[in-house]
Amino acid sequence: MTDAHEATIIDGKAFAANVRAQVAAHVTALKADHGITPGLAVVLVGEDPASQVYVRSKGKQTVEAGMKSVEEKLPADTSQDDLLAVINRLNADDSIHGILVQLPLPDHLDSNLVINTIDPAKDVDGFHISNVGLLGTGQKSMVPCTPLGCLMLLRDHHGSLSGKNAVVLGRSNIVGKPMAQLLLNDSCTVTIAHSRTQNIETIVRAADIVVAAVGRSEMVPGSWIKPGATIIDVGINRIELKDGTKKLVGDVDYKDCLPVAGAITPVPGGVGPMTIACLLANTLTACCRANGIKEPEGLTA
Repeated sequence: MTDAHEATIIDGKAFAANVRAQVAAHVTALKADHGITPGLAVVLVGEDPASQVYVRSKGKQTVEAGMKSVEEKLPADTSQDDLLAVINRLNADDSIHGILVQLPLPDHLDSNLVINTIDPAKDVDGFHISNVGLLGTGQKSMVPCTPLGCLMLLRDHHGSLSGKNAVVLGRSNIVGKPMAQLLLNDSCTVTIAHSRTQNIETIVRAADIVVAAVGRSEMVPGSWIKPGATIIDVGINRIELKDGTKKLVGDVDYKDCLPVAGAITPVPGGVGPMTIACLLANTLTACCRANGIKEPEGLTA
């Protein structure tokens, strides 16, 4: 590929709309054939504005897909015991197939304990230690939504990922580690790079696939990218421009990488829309597994 070309722009917004449409079609069939409606419960503790917006969006898209949507809103000073009681009630509710506790939680609550109290079969975020272990050993699990969305975009663009060199920038439990595991399960050669990595530019430049998930605005310049590589940019960073306006950018310098990469996700409109689409897909998958029904193809890892 020469510099005269520009990268293919991977349209996550359009792809996510397609995933949501597939989920809705399967939900319609589940209702008609089995009399079952998948149910998703979202637990929100406190008044964090960003979390409130996100939870509203999740609820709206859940209903649009034909699913049952339940929101459990608890005050910021909710005790650990009271929160766990809500989760246990949802665990025991057969009409709820997916449970998601919106993070971050207030400081006095133990996030790990809360997540690991969710029934692993209903853990549609894929954060329960059992699901982490199942994913890590290549077994059937609930897969974290953002990495699952990235994997779907990569499979759609490349077909097979087998044998490709992949670099994951970032080692978080939410994106970096599960992303690396999914790529490994798809037979990529995987390197995880992070804040302590030496010669990071050289490592990234050897990659056929770069997944950037570090939360540092425009950290990756075009000079780090192998010509023709595919870039999946998970970062969402709000920066202030010289005129005082704010702009959303990724972890990759989009304009700088556009002439070099073979394909790239924009920010916004790339990975972001895939996260909620995959949450709905995970809820559908959990519902099918709970009822011994064949789960839909193409919506899981």
